[in-house]
Amino acid sequence: MRVGVPKEIKESEFRVGLTPSSVLELVTHGHEVIVETGAGAGSGLADSEYEAAGAHIVASAAQVFETAEMIVKVKEPQPAERAVLRPGQVLFTYLHLAPDLQQARDLMASGATCIAYETVTSPTGGLPLLTPMSEVAGRLATQIGANYLQKWAGGRGVLLGGVPGVPPGEVVVLGGGVAGAHAATIAIGMGANVTVVDRNPEALRRLDFRFGTSVRTIFSTRSAIEAVVRRADVLIGTVLVPGAQAPKLVSREMVRSMKQGAVIVDVCIDQGGCCETSRPTTHAQPTYIDEGVLHYCVTNMPGAVPRTSTFALNNATLPFVLALADKGWREAMRADPHLRAGINVHAGKITCAPVALALGLELTPPEIATQH
Repeated sequence: MRVGVPKEIKESEFRVGLTPSSVLELVTHGHEVIVETGAGAGSGLADSEYEAAGAHIVASAAQVFETAEMIVKVKEPQPAERAVLRPGQVLFTYLHLAPDLQQARDLMASGATCIAYETVTSPTGGLPLLTPMSEVAGRLATQIGANYLQKWAGGRGVLLGGVPGVPPGEVVVLGGGVAGAHAATIAIGMGANVTVVDRNPEALRRLDFRFGTSVRTIFSTRSAIEAVVRRADVLIGTVLVPGAQAPKLVSREMVRSMKQGAVIVDVCIDQGGCCETSRPTTHAQPTYIDEGVLHYCVTNMPGAVPRTSTFALNNATLPFVLALADKGWREAMRADPHLRAGINVHAGKITCAPVALALGLELTPPEIATQH
């Protein structure tokens, strides 16, 4: 199979779909890999490293999209990329379609088979291709919150860890999954008072076992969220419903009740965000103030640390890339129901139930899509 890696064009996105070591694995399996020149530069990966691994370097993204049978990316295809996808081509990347009707329509019109990292599952019920970026985003969320809590950045002027005689700041994490647990890890390390809210008792038990008395766990109800939001210096939203839009757990009224200069870091903004006041931002313009609260809602947070993120992502995606290339996408899907869960769009049809529900579009089950 000919596998293509274009340079990411989403604003301030410096990750890359394949590392040179991943390219070498594909080449060793007998596949051809074409990489757009400069695709890995943002992650510190030179064209020469790709060439040494056996890749062919091409001058433009157009050459990648024109000739590759499978496109491996990081972020959702931008309008210019969606316009050049073609029937029969495979796209393997993050999509986050639930809050993005226009992208969904464009991908349907392309006729391509679009497989989303974020809905591939694991035998244990996890999301193995979302996990590494959730780990990165969770850890980033706390340090970003601490940074913007400083007065020069528009925050309250609170040091999360406090000092002797002055109490530490309050970090509230909504969601006790992968991102939430990693956000709590960094917050504890900074010396903050940490509260994690989740509606899954098992998740709360896991957090209690992992962190002991370093974290206060609270079962999620509206009244509980109202109470913890009011005292938060940094509120980190990490709630996740796989493939679907994030639930709006924090109303505008709740945000209005927060301390002036508090910080919201909405990690789940790429699925629509969990606060009514959240709207997507970029690394170039990452924050805004609404109801007196500073909001950070960057849709590609791990792109801020592209080298770490690229290698962490490739560690997870490579086995699936190899399966798709070695077997072809249809046989790979038939052989692996967990990979099959990643199909979001095929031949003009939506094949992921949460996406279809969120966008009000007709669903074609992936089992049917793989038969034709």
